[in-house]
Amino acid sequence: MTIRLAHSPDSDDAFMFYALAAGKIETGERRYAHELQDIETLNQRALRGELDVTAVSMHAYAYLAERYALLPHGASMGDRYGPRLVARGAAPRDPRNAIEGMRIAIPGQLTTAALALRLYQPGFEGVVTPFDQIEEVVARGEVDAGLLIHEGQLTYSQGGLCLWVDMGEWWFEETGLPLPLGGNAIRRDLGEELMRAISRDLRASIVYGLEHREEALDYAMRYARGLDRALADEFVGMYVNDYTVDYGEKGRRAVQTLLARGADAGIIPHQVPVTFAD
Repeated sequence: MTIRLAHSPDSDDAFMFYALAAGKIETGERRYAHELQDIETLNQRALRGELDVTAVSMHAYAYLAERYALLPHGASMGDRYGPRLVARGAAPRDPRNAIEGMRIAIPGQLTTAALALRLYQPGFEGVVTPFDQIEEVVARGEVDAGLLIHEGQLTYSQGGLCLWVDMGEWWFEETGLPLPLGGNAIRRDLGEELMRAISRDLRASIVYGLEHREEALDYAMRYARGLDRALADEFVGMYVNDYTVDYGEKGRRAVQTLLARGADAGIIPHQVPVTFAD
């Protein structure tokens, strides 16, 4: 039995899925075919129901809940850190008012980064840009600011850019909760027994990586996009942690709070019942 499993080509997802990709854990009759694409592409593919299990933005899950459940493992949570809004000049005293009307490069309309920024300040023009080109278009002055995800959160200063807002820190100040950026979703029509088996495999892969950190980090370095090992280790530590092994009550509450606030603000057109494939 082949399960189509998709995730982003970045170091934290690579770390998370290393044990599955390298055959380090026993999965019985289940074989996993890994597909690597940027998160906005995966969001769109999930909307079409093309994948059995896929990383998705938590924002995108609002439009997937009927077809997919969230697995209780695999969350990317920003605990007082997250997507970073950067620009060429130093941050103004009041960034919220300053960005109103700006042209801001975002990594996709359905990314959680874009949702968080809309909750912070809805009045900007989003310019959809591949996530790994955002620093460049900001530096060239093609946009006023850019919203960075993945490794760009750690490297923007190397290009002379300045931090204006850390969306994870802002979210914590608003709610006292971590910012749930992404998760792994599984098709409901696979059936409860298979969903539970896949959930066990995914959890085992995450735990294996955490227990064999150097080995898993060696693999993750293939996807680190210019980070040295120390920075890659820092980035993996940001997004593969206890919340990744299991959301827990606090993590689940964070997901529901984020989607509820998105609906209350009219960004998401309906309230979203969040269900997990426990």
